[in-house]
Amino acid sequence: MKPPSLVHCFKLLVLLALARLTMHVPDEDVLSSLGALRLDGYFSFHDVSAMARDFGNQCSFLPAAVLHPGSVSDIATTVRHVFSLGEGSPLTVAARGHGHSLMGQSQAAQGIVVRMESLQGARLQVHGGVSPFVDAPGGELWINVLRETLKHGLAPKSWTDYLHLTVGGTLSNAGVSGQAFRHGPQVSNVNQLEIVTGRGDVVTCSPEDNSDLFYGALGGLGQFGIITRARIALEPAPKMVRWIRVLYSDFESFTEDQEMLIMAENSFDYIEGFVIINRTGILNNWRASFKPQDPVQASHFQSDGRVLYCLELTKNFHSDDADIMEQEVTVLLSRLRFIQSTLFHTDVTYLEFLDRVHTSELKLRAQGLWEVPHPWLNLLIPRSSISRFAKEVFGKILKESNNGPILLYPVNKSKWDNRTSVVIPDEEIFYLVGFLSSAPSLSGHGSIAHAMNLNNQIVEFCEEADIGMKQYLAPYTTQQQWKAHFGARWETFERRKHRYDPLAILAPGQRIFPKASLPLSL
Repeated sequence: MKPPSLVHCFKLLVLLALARLTMHVPDEDVLSSLGALRLDGYFSFHDVSAMARDFGNQCSFLPAAVLHPGSVSDIATTVRHVFSLGEGSPLTVAARGHGHSLMGQSQAAQGIVVRMESLQGARLQVHGGVSPFVDAPGGELWINVLRETLKHGLAPKSWTDYLHLTVGGTLSNAGVSGQAFRHGPQVSNVNQLEIVTGRGDVVTCSPEDNSDLFYGALGGLGQFGIITRARIALEPAPKMVRWIRVLYSDFESFTEDQEMLIMAENSFDYIEGFVIINRTGILNNWRASFKPQDPVQASHFQSDGRVLYCLELTKNFHSDDADIMEQEVTVLLSRLRFIQSTLFHTDVTYLEFLDRVHTSELKLRAQGLWEVPHPWLNLLIPRSSISRFAKEVFGKILKESNNGPILLYPVNKSKWDNRTSVVIPDEEIFYLVGFLSSAPSLSGHGSIAHAMNLNNQIVEFCEEADIGMKQYLAPYTTQQQWKAHFGARWETFERRKHRYDPLAILAPGQRIFPKASLPLSL
């Protein structure tokens, strides 16, 4: 089953636009009944346009109402009320964290959007001991979790690259970054959840209690419940980070070195790769934040017109252990086959490194380049196919990488808990490949149409060449496509939906179990 093509995505946008014009708008009695609910927070029925936007900037569907919950009870009361309206009601409920979805997944056309960040007032509770953890509200930003846990000398084990996302949002998908090779994704580092189901029940679940809901909700795309609290495993936090970048010109050396590092007992603490196509002045750009190991050699390096591969690495340390860190880094780097003149590094605090993308965000916002369309494509590629994939995509389909970074790094399947709802390739090592494009222009190379055309070519190649890829943050538009995505796991996914959200109230923007007011297929 092919993922949505460019034409397919266009048809989706047209049909959803038509649906927006013709769909049932909740009558005044229904809206009045929402306003009459006894809540700690409140509903807003006007000025709701902010809840009809997301990071992707490609879809915009106005809700009928926005819930600003003052408590978890507010969410449960609201969902229970919608459930009581029965299957004849078209009303749906979408939990919205920081709005970082790409294709309207956190929106609810003429439904209710729950503004999860309103729950940030709930206290973060850090617990030390042999197995430390933090209890965090589902609407809390990861950056705030980090800042609070650092006060206790602790931090979560696994991260996303961008920390200004909510706890419930990333746990509903997977949460992946360069630490995943060691600790697995964020969904593999959770001890307990509190969830409001599609029936309006508040359920505490863990591997021991209500485990079916616990594992279903992790990576479950919001289909079985709204995550209102998570108990996240912690570890001792380092003070400092040695942050390293090097370049490769040979793809096989680049991937083999990464695979060696993620399998080594003693390795770096963070490992991510990037693909750089036809970019000029790469090392000069690095000089703003990094210093070269050999400034003379670095000044002679030319990147013009080449496909290069950047390996980004970190080693955590405390200031009084800097000498030991230097020795360990030297030994590790000696095993790698990068271009020697391209070794750059810098030392930053742990907080500065983990919050690095936010620094870039502030610069892009200042230039008016943040709130633009982001037609991203995120793929999980089996190790056995990564060379074939790279040979076709880098330099053939893609001629340059000026519209956003291209991630490419390996992770270990054994670190991903297979009881969660996350779908990954069936090989021990697979690669996360992310095409993180921005589309600031209405036409040409910087347009949505251009980016989506390239994405479509990449996906079609994967299908025709039997690459065995799975999409992460998938933009599928039909239930048939979702069935193909989940494969043998679809039956379990569907069973859980009928058990925990039988009226398909929750997360309508994922378009997995849509209600009658949205098109089921194209």
